[in-house]
This record gives sequence, structure tokens and C-alpha cells, in this order.
Amino acid sequence: MSDKKNILVLCTGNSCRSQLLHGYLAQELGERAAVYSAGVEVHGLNPRAVRVMAEDGVDISAHTSNHVDEYAAVPFDYVITVCDHANEVCPVFPSTAKKLHHNFPDPAKATGTEAEIMDQFRSVRDQVKAYARDFVRTEF
Repeated sequence: MSDKKNILVLCTGNSCRSQLLHGYLAQELGERAAVYSAGVEVHGLNPRAVRVMAEDGVDISAHTSNHVDEYAAVPFDYVITVCDHANEVCPVFPSTAKKLHHNFPDPAKATGTEAEIMDQFRSVRDQVKAYARDFVRTEF
């Protein structure tokens, strides 16, 4: 019997914040967990999210943007919502899943020059990375 944990990271569109956390958790946990990310809607993978993760040595370019319903049959140990909207409309998962929530700012809503927008993406990426490390330290 495997003690590998199933983790779902849930956001509104599964394009950015959930993808960042998915990338860091997969990197940090390796074989100890199967990490999934999904949205309550599907917006596609944000190219800037791919770019800022690549800057930090994490390749999420092969990730896909998935709808949460696709994982209805997966027995999750953790469901982590990364925005208030997903937390509010989160579908009900079996009570065995530990539900965690952290509202990260949405860098996809950033405005300004390309450099300013990328700074927002980096700022959120760094917050997500710190959260991922805390999660791994406290839960694993």
C-alpha cells in the first residue's frame, strides 16, 4: 500500500496561481505525492506563469488547464484553494480530504507595462513558493 498523497490545487481558471503551486509542490514532494491542479472554470495555461516558473527553474510548460470535474473520482488527501472565488464555489469533496485555503493575488489581473506585469507575476510566484515550502514542512 502506497502512502503517496493526492493533492488538488484549485483556483478559478487553473491558468496561473494553481499552476504555480502545482509546479512547486510537484518539485518539492516528488514521489511522495501526486499533485493535480484544476479550476472551477478553464482559462488555459497563462504564458507569463510558465515564464516566471522557468526563471526559477521549474518547468510547467507541459501542464494543462483542467476542470475540477475531471478529478471527481480521485481520492484527494488535500484540497488547497488558492483564491477566494474557488474557495466559495469549491465543489464538495469527500470529507477525508483536508481542505486548506490561501488567497493569493491574481497576477493575471495586473496592469501596466510588461515589466510591471511580470513583477506582479514574480511577486505572486514568490508568495506561492513560500506557501509550498510551509505546506511541505507542516504536512509532510
